[in-house]
Amino acid sequence: MPNIKSAIKRTKQIEKRRAQRASQKSDLRSAVRSFEKAVAANDVELAKSTLLVAVKKLDKAATKGLIHKNAANRQKSRLMKKMNTLTAPVA
Repeated sequence: MPNIKSAIKRTKQIEKRRAQRASQKSDLRSAVRSFEKAVAANDVELAKSTLLVAVKKLDKAATKGLIHKNAANRQKSRLMKKMNTLTAPVA
């Protein structure tokens, strides 16, 4: 535990930011999971709405530096791929 006043303050700030980031990452994962659950249930309307939420959260996370930009793009690509297989007409 730090003894210097500035170090104590810095420790509090770091802990607060860590908690915020953990919450945001959890929220992001929940959004992606809810989309995947809708896809598994073949619910096209729910999948469309949850996809929009998940993509928005991924973009915001990448902008804020929570996850890397390429990681966000990769996840969005995979989600879009799942959505396309769900909505593609059966031949």
